[in-house]
Amino acid sequence: MDLFEYMNEVKKEKESPLASRLRPVKLDEVVGQQHIIGKDKLLYRAIKADKISSVIFYGPPGTGKTTLAKVIANTTSAEFTQINATSAGKKDMEEVITAAKERLGMYGKRTILFVDEIHRFNKGQQDYLLPFVEDGTVILIGATTENPYFEVNGALISRSIIFELKPLQKDDIKELLLRALTDKERGLGAYRAEITEEALDFLADMANGDARAALNAIELGVLTTERSDDGILHITLEVAAECIQKRVLRYDKDGDSHYDTISAFIKSMRGSDPDAAIYYLARMLAAGEEPAFIARRIMICASEDVSNADPNAIVVAVSAAQAVERLGMPEARIVLAQAAAYVACAPKSNSAICAIDKAMKLVGATRTEPIPPYLQDAHYKAAGKLGHGIGYEYSHNFKNHYSGQPYLPEKLRGTVFYECSEQGYEKQQKEWLKKLKEEWESGKE
Repeated sequence: MDLFEYMNEVKKEKESPLASRLRPVKLDEVVGQQHIIGKDKLLYRAIKADKISSVIFYGPPGTGKTTLAKVIANTTSAEFTQINATSAGKKDMEEVITAAKERLGMYGKRTILFVDEIHRFNKGQQDYLLPFVEDGTVILIGATTENPYFEVNGALISRSIIFELKPLQKDDIKELLLRALTDKERGLGAYRAEITEEALDFLADMANGDARAALNAIELGVLTTERSDDGILHITLEVAAECIQKRVLRYDKDGDSHYDTISAFIKSMRGSDPDAAIYYLARMLAAGEEPAFIARRIMICASEDVSNADPNAIVVAVSAAQAVERLGMPEARIVLAQAAAYVACAPKSNSAICAIDKAMKLVGATRTEPIPPYLQDAHYKAAGKLGHGIGYEYSHNFKNHYSGQPYLPEKLRGTVFYECSEQGYEKQQKEWLKKLKEEWESGKE
């Protein structure tokens, strides 16, 4: 590095955002994540002993994935190289691998390769890294906000230890904010700023576990607040509210938050908890989830989990989906809430899905049985010559409009697919079918 590059790095470091400047240098400076970096934990011991193996850090934004990678960079004797998967290409990786091979061969020095946003690498790029991770040419540290079991090559996963980072606790965020205000070297200590307990509590709460969001807010507050007569910058609740006007929502339409929240929403409706269903609905809508997507899930739940225990559930759900399409937001929120609450409160049965799944399994596993001739189509001239339709008993000509004639193929007679539950309207269906068969049997005697 020449003088100009050095000066550029120094300038860049001074002018970088607070969250970057305040990033811990030593392991003991890291706030939160004690479930993986507590002093008795594997990762803490591995970093301290400089015996790190390939790892993948997985968690929401602002929880310390890059921070831990930087701490490792500052404590390891290995060469530390960083690339970002959003901008790095195969050529960049080839250069890293070539340098790592030379370093290992000539000096016996290991190379740690930190890949930020590793889920952005396509399959080919991930496959390229695999043999060099396997033979020890590089030690991989990956960071991702997405579930690595879905987004990262299974072979890389099997050669790495997965560490899941959790959203920071409120007290952790408070500690970071106070550190930012008092640190004169890397933080905002030189500005002589003070924050009220109310403002501190508000920012820590609104950040929702995202340290970067909290630090960005406090930096904005300090840099834009006028100094009072006493020479102090006072960060009040009003100032804090202006700097972080909306709660940070951890929600990615293509990631875990999307799937986890819709899963919780469906399970709440299935579990007959309208309050939880409405809560998760609100979270999805606040994060910008497509109302049409939510409406489709309500329709599925109405059929899969309510079924004929309340036949009106699917009617309400379909009507809601149509209304959402015609109304749009914000009015669609009311329609979705109505439908979700109805499905959640309805009696539950999974009879329909059990019936069709059982039938589909049987159809896939057995030969196609011939349809009884009397059930075959007789609406063409030659049908009678083939015996089609002959012997069919018209249900409406019999008592209770029930002929008792079998309809399943001969080899499948007696097979039960649809079993009415004791829930809601299905109980009535069950009793009615039982009555039909009993009266038909007594009429034969």
